[in-house]
Amino acid sequence: MLRVLAVDDEEPALAELLYLLRADPRVRAAEGATDANEALRRIGRALDAGGDEAGAIDVLFLDIQMAGLTGLDVARLLAGFAKPPMIVFVTAHEDFAVQAFDLKAVDYVLKPVRRERLAEAVRRVAEQAAVTRPAVDLSADRIPVELGGVTRLVAVADITYAEAQGDYARLHTADASHLVRIPLTTLEERWQPHGFVRIHRSHLVALHRIDELRLDGGGMSVRIGDAELAVSRRHASRVRELLMRRAGG
Repeated sequence: MLRVLAVDDEEPALAELLYLLRADPRVRAAEGATDANEALRRIGRALDAGGDEAGAIDVLFLDIQMAGLTGLDVARLLAGFAKPPMIVFVTAHEDFAVQAFDLKAVDYVLKPVRRERLAEAVRRVAEQAAVTRPAVDLSADRIPVELGGVTRLVAVADITYAEAQGDYARLHTADASHLVRIPLTTLEERWQPHGFVRIHRSHLVALHRIDELRLDGGGMSVRIGDAELAVSRRHASRVRELLMRRAGG
């Protein structure tokens, strides 16, 4: 989830850009600034506060031709920062593209801004953020999740099962669920010491959270709270063996 600062000295253009950014589900928060000096002050405060603070900025969507400092001037100043935000230039002029990419811009979007083109720029920023973001320590007893724009730590011991959703996994607890960008296969490998076992290509469960094993017409399922999850034939014998071992031990 990206925290965005959009900078444009033309207020109607800024308002339209913010509207489009806030409609993108990958954007956690989008704020605006109408001149470069205001933008630099906000970035400085955000960096002083630390990367996990509410006011932190991941990416600038930056106009180039503005009164006073230009967008290129801002990018050159930010290049001297230890951990500057990423930059996407949003401009009506094609002539500055070479300079923009020399300054390590992630993308260069031409005005008038089209929704689809802006979404592509957000995708590129999100991909780069995922590469540079520190890896989640899956061997730890807690895992960070996004909840209402806030990063919280959920105890692995509170997770009842995990459900595959493409390159993501949805983690279920007794009273909530959280989507994390971690494949289920990775969780399976790292959470085995925590007592998790694969029961299906779509589900990884905490063995100690299984309330009931059900056999019905040659099929097998497990009940965890209110959820009934199918056990695939591939995993059936191992799941039964582990449950029997646990019951006997």
